[in-house]
Amino acid sequence: MTELPSLKQTVDEYGLLAKKSLGQNFLLDMNITGKIIRSSLAAQNKPDWRGEAVYEVGPGPGGLTRAILEAEPQNLTVIEMDSRCIQIMQDIQTVVGVDRMQIVEGDALKFDWTRKGDLPQNVVSNLPYNISVPLLLGWLKNMQNFNSLTLMFQKEVAERIMAEPNNKNYGRLSVLAQLVCKIKPLLTLNPNCFVPAPKIWSMVLLFLPQERVLSPELFAKIEKLTEMAFGQRRKMIRQSLKSLPDLENLCAKVGIEPTMRAENISPERYLRLAELL
Repeated sequence: MTELPSLKQTVDEYGLLAKKSLGQNFLLDMNITGKIIRSSLAAQNKPDWRGEAVYEVGPGPGGLTRAILEAEPQNLTVIEMDSRCIQIMQDIQTVVGVDRMQIVEGDALKFDWTRKGDLPQNVVSNLPYNISVPLLLGWLKNMQNFNSLTLMFQKEVAERIMAEPNNKNYGRLSVLAQLVCKIKPLLTLNPNCFVPAPKIWSMVLLFLPQERVLSPELFAKIEKLTEMAFGQRRKMIRQSLKSLPDLENLCAKVGIEPTMRAENISPERYLRLAELL
């Protein structure tokens, strides 16, 4: 990537300022972006992404984009809705070639993540914080299509994703993510790593698919079940799930006491309960 101007030069040339409305906080330190990619690959026991496809959401000025390309994916697709950043992506594409890098201008929430490509697929993103959870839920529903997700979240969201039962951070997101993926924390980043510096710390997580694949129907049942349970998380299950037919018998079959609350029930027990519905 030596043919490209430095990130600072790029930002200065385009007068690029992060837009709060797009949830932008730019990561311009190539030491950090490189470390994110190296940590992800090391956790997957891979030297690079040769022979695989990578998707990046919200590349911004391209700090993470450059680090991804250093790992030599066969194909990189960047999805960006900020026209200012599209111009920067086109500069990078001119250097690396259109056969190796594609640019999609649009909203990642409207992108078709259900399609399975010919190559193993990976997602890497410094996620726009205002859409990080909806994006993650979309990927979890289609996790069978991906080899890995390497994603940066607000630290408090990452803690919710990884939280275990009987913890105040444990909730719907914890259950859904842990049933579908094995989750590994990679890095924690200080606000000062970003421009502009947010008020919160960030964390990079690696999601790898579980061997068990949940059908769309079963995933939808678990979504509904956890929505009911955690929607009234202070109440006992016998109250929050009272609309389920034969609730007491169902709970007995999966080892759930009716006096438990939503946060006391493990992901596996939510799965078993959903399977009985």
